[in-house]
Amino acid sequence: MKKRRLALLLSSFMLVTTLAGCGSKGDTAATNGGESKTLKIAAFEGGYGKVYWEKLKENFEKSHEGVTVELTVASNLEEVIRPQIQSGNVPDLIYLATGRKDALTETFIKEQGLHDLSNVLSKKVPGEDVTVKDKMLPGFVDSTATNPYSDGKTYLAPLFYSPTGLFYNKTLFKEKGYELPKTWDQMFALGEKAKGDGIALWSYPTNGYLDCMIPPMLAAAGGIDAFKDAMNYKEGFWNSDPAKKTLETIGKLKDYLEPTVVANANPQGFKNNQQLILDNKALFVPNGTWLPDEMKDAPRAQGFEWGFMPYPAFKDGGDQYSVSFIEQMYIPKDAKNKDLAEDFMAYMYSDEAVAIVAENAKAVIPVKGSIEIAKKYLDPLQIELLQMYDNGAKAIMGGFAATEPVEGLNFTDVYVGTVDSVMTGDKSVADWQKALQDASDKLRAAIIK
Repeated sequence: MKKRRLALLLSSFMLVTTLAGCGSKGDTAATNGGESKTLKIAAFEGGYGKVYWEKLKENFEKSHEGVTVELTVASNLEEVIRPQIQSGNVPDLIYLATGRKDALTETFIKEQGLHDLSNVLSKKVPGEDVTVKDKMLPGFVDSTATNPYSDGKTYLAPLFYSPTGLFYNKTLFKEKGYELPKTWDQMFALGEKAKGDGIALWSYPTNGYLDCMIPPMLAAAGGIDAFKDAMNYKEGFWNSDPAKKTLETIGKLKDYLEPTVVANANPQGFKNNQQLILDNKALFVPNGTWLPDEMKDAPRAQGFEWGFMPYPAFKDGGDQYSVSFIEQMYIPKDAKNKDLAEDFMAYMYSDEAVAIVAENAKAVIPVKGSIEIAKKYLDPLQIELLQMYDNGAKAIMGGFAATEPVEGLNFTDVYVGTVDSVMTGDKSVADWQKALQDASDKLRAAIIK
């Protein structure tokens, strides 16, 4: 019945979305008196390319006699994989992150069509004396991005990660004698000093970028539990002290915002807001590790050098946090070779696989020691950005709990969309807080169990 519901839901998606995908046949078969197995892997081909998958396939086959990895890598992965799932030809392992328009991975989550990865986490990494879970960077398998249900189990494994934080110009800070703020009090004191130099404290590309700023502020104000409470629409959360402290702090930033930001905080003007950092017109902008590449051809102040830091704490010695966007891989519950898929997934966290990915995809897998391995293949700026969690910041991942649609409510519009109005003074922090609590109450009743 569950498989039938999944097939029906997938069919309904095909009627309303542009699709893409991948998959192929190949089940266990006996040959020459022995057992030969085919592991079917379906992988999204994005900016990392596909060469690394070919290398991983080759090495895994060498170490697993009788195993053939049947690999399909496509930029339109959903389009290929949907009809195969409907026909019962399910890949054994899928690399496809959440957050894509076609929401295929979210469909697996909603229909509880994912295999429990507890066994993978307890496996020894091939050729190494450490379990997968112990080798993983802290926090990477304890969020809604990997644990979508409230059962304490992991169903999606993190593959690549991109930290977010505050970008600034190192050279400007040196020239002005500014110190990086560790707390929000220090941040506002710096804002006053910068005002005297004719420089705004901050900018933001669009209000959507606040979705990587609010969570670390909530965690800094009330611990990781405050972040989790927000993500799960806990009753009364937006009236709690951590929520008030976070919203009021963002409201205070209104007085330190570069004046042109709100007018440009849209898909057409967002690069103008990022340019403010390059022109030394603002000190900080929230963004992710992709920013330097996105602005690589933009003009900049003489001697400009990218700097990157986590969001401040609320007290001296307090924890500083950074949201990391992660891309996931998973094993469908209906996969025919789940044991072999678990072995391959464990292999993905080996030093050998980490090196293959770093060399051929210029990306880093979130395991201990990966940065040292990647230094051979990535440029120094990439390494510095990815070292966010090696330098003391704590990782936050995941998003709001999945809910059934609530008519007339777009929570994103309330959650971050209100920021522009707060910055212009058209709405107060109290207005924002009330709207968040009202919307959260409605969504709590619609959480998918």
